[in-house]
Amino acid sequence: MNTFWFAFLLTLFAGLSTGIGSSIAFFIKKANIKFLSVSLGFSAGVMIYVSLVEMLPEAQHIISNNLGGNLSEWITVGAFFFGVLLTAFIDMIIPNIENPHEFEKNQKKLNALKVGRKDSRKLMRIGLFTALALALHNFPEGFATFMSAFHDPNLAISIAFAIAIHNIPEGISVSVPIFYATGDRKKAFYYSFLSGLAEPVGALIGYAILRPFLNDILLGFVFAGIAGIMVYISFDELLPASREYGKHHLSILGLFSGMLVMAISLAMF
Repeated sequence: MNTFWFAFLLTLFAGLSTGIGSSIAFFIKKANIKFLSVSLGFSAGVMIYVSLVEMLPEAQHIISNNLGGNLSEWITVGAFFFGVLLTAFIDMIIPNIENPHEFEKNQKKLNALKVGRKDSRKLMRIGLFTALALALHNFPEGFATFMSAFHDPNLAISIAFAIAIHNIPEGISVSVPIFYATGDRKKAFYYSFLSGLAEPVGALIGYAILRPFLNDILLGFVFAGIAGIMVYISFDELLPASREYGKHHLSILGLFSGMLVMAISLAMF
């Protein structure tokens, strides 16, 4: 098989695995606020663990190979908090999602779910923010998977499988809050699935445009910045919502369950 198509199909496989997690919305038969609480905590655990254990150390490793230890640490930390501040700024300037017609249409479903109009806006916002964060996360991930296939196909396969495994709970992290916000299973699947498509899109853009210009330092900066984005969303959006919709222990259970799943998936490959 042509190397280009092998690399692209491998990246596509990793990205589309998000759809497995996205489909969880189709299996939620009735409202379960405890399940929502655990799921939001689980999502936070996924994002925090991936960011701090995988992406941030990898970013520093990439940068340190070019600039040395001390300077690489400062750049990595700076990039991380740049991602935090950027997300905080976006959070301040984007208005709350309000569409009276959309929520009016789903009001009966929302009542059945025991999620009010105000809560549904918050959950929809969480789902969309999470989808955006994961799309940003998947973009360089796809590029990294794609480019590794040109140098070491065996390594690329391992990377793709590891990404595919932890893309499943990422799909859950988007589909569940959007389903509880709208009562619409198809919409929950749609938004969640789209976040996974950033993986092959990132691969194609990276190959067509970024490859001649992208250096290791910039790639490391991007990884650290995305880690900051994901950690901010976890602490500012996911965990507070998780505690609001359930007891404290359910939120913590979800948090460490998400971390455990990510730890196992990363250790397997």
